[in-house]
Amino acid sequence: MRQRLFFALLLISSSFAWASDPVIVPEAASGFSEIKSATFPNAMAVTANPYASDAAVNIMKQGGSAVDAAIAAQLVLGLVEPQSSGIGGGAFMLHWDKARGELQSWDGRETAPAAATEAYFLTPDGKPMNFFDAVIGGKSVGVPGVVAMLEAAHKAHGALPWNKLFDPAIRLAEQGFIISERLHILLERMPKVAVNPQISDYFFVKTEDGWTPKPQGSLLKNRAYAKTLRRLAEFGARDFYRGELAKDIVNAVQQDPNRKGMMTMEDMAAYSPVKRAAVCAGFREYDICGAPPPSSGGTTVLAILGMLEAYEEQNGRRADWQHGFIEASKLAFADRNAYVGDPAFVSVPVAGMVDRRYLNKRAAQITNSTVISNAKPGLPPEAEPRISAASPELPSTSHFSIVDPQGNVVSMTTSIETAFGSRVMAGGFLLNNQLTDFSFAPRDSSGKRIANRVEAGKRPRSSMAPTLVMEKGQAKLAIGSPGGARIIDYVAASLYRILALNEPVAQAIAEGHIIAMGHGVEMEQGRADTATVMRMEGRGHNIVLRDQTSGLHVIQITDQGLTGGADPRREGVVRGF
Repeated sequence: MRQRLFFALLLISSSFAWASDPVIVPEAASGFSEIKSATFPNAMAVTANPYASDAAVNIMKQGGSAVDAAIAAQLVLGLVEPQSSGIGGGAFMLHWDKARGELQSWDGRETAPAAATEAYFLTPDGKPMNFFDAVIGGKSVGVPGVVAMLEAAHKAHGALPWNKLFDPAIRLAEQGFIISERLHILLERMPKVAVNPQISDYFFVKTEDGWTPKPQGSLLKNRAYAKTLRRLAEFGARDFYRGELAKDIVNAVQQDPNRKGMMTMEDMAAYSPVKRAAVCAGFREYDICGAPPPSSGGTTVLAILGMLEAYEEQNGRRADWQHGFIEASKLAFADRNAYVGDPAFVSVPVAGMVDRRYLNKRAAQITNSTVISNAKPGLPPEAEPRISAASPELPSTSHFSIVDPQGNVVSMTTSIETAFGSRVMAGGFLLNNQLTDFSFAPRDSSGKRIANRVEAGKRPRSSMAPTLVMEKGQAKLAIGSPGGARIIDYVAASLYRILALNEPVAQAIAEGHIIAMGHGVEMEQGRADTATVMRMEGRGHNIVLRDQTSGLHVIQITDQGLTGGADPRREGVVRGF
């Protein structure tokens, strides 16, 4: 395992001319455990850490809703899994209100400061910055959105008082939690973590050889975070965006010793979450719904599944689903890279990208005798022709799925971007580096503007893909994953295995991953079936075996109760009652 970690980190320590290099995988793999599955009759929480799952379930046992449980889980995850998410980042959440029969998508994505221009990540000679030069420091920090989003969702769907939801995280922060194996490994192996005094003093011990991570299994307390949470519990999001907490965040960004940022108090005060309509499309007898732009997760997952279904219909018994999945993913990513950005700044043909007739035409390019070597974007209905442009969108993220006793459902993906974010800490929590999710290059070689270029107040494109599966107007499945741009393939293939191949949910998410983002094909090291690899290579695919860092957490809702699965690649658990 340590050898694989070292190899993964070699990939990220080199200098990339473009921040969009698809090989960058900064949150390294940390092993593979047994398949984790459980069933409960009434309520369930599947999160990336036992502390967070327990907190969510305890809130629901006190009468809390799925949104209440989500808030408690997020606050705990920011403490015990700080490398992946927290109140210094952003999130996308789908919520199913069973009583009202209403599905909503909540956008808590970060925003660029008002001073940002399209040259934000260009060097003085006009070239894109080196990726980690851009990441480390205040320059990469976007205005955090998760706190405002959760407060807005709580006002709409909360059952318990706001301040009650902070108790589990405050108690853990003050009394301490045990440093897990994964947190210790990432502290030990990730580059440039101890670059700020607040981080080195909190996570590390000073030795003759430098800073050494505190040992796995040791007790870690965070009184600064507890103080922050007490202010949030008492004063709400207003303090985070306009009060003392906002001042702490802005000061940390502007005064960062590594690279000062441009965020101001005015930027913080201007932030607002957005409630949007989910993007939905049919797959077999189901309706699958995801987060709309600025996330590309919803449209791209749906496009992959739509093209895969069309390919199978067009080829009948000759269809090979893994081959069809690879080709459909290439085509869907080409459209994603060309068209998806912040809809407040660019026109995104959401309906056209998942239109069945359009996807049928795209799927006609998938044949059993050839492979697509250079997938080009199509022209969805109502779309303006554009070129593809990638952005990093890295895998330091977390996902959780929650169902409460009333049948309300939350599927939420939350992130601070790279492992340990910008390496800027304020109030006991890490700040995101989500601005590096923008395209570093603002224009293509012909001078045309790229949809996901940096602009003031803009939300960077994301690949987060919280997903709900609906059947006959009722929620049947909640799923999502971390993993940067690979999230899309993690979720799409898992959905295919569950819905088309009828695999048990925990088994489906443990299967070997297949990744095809238009830059070769990855299959999962140690999980890929040898016969499948040989068959794909026989069809002409260039297969690379690589560790994958998914964190798929899924809940299936049936007449008999709830069945959950936690990704064996991370330390998540299924809890319920």
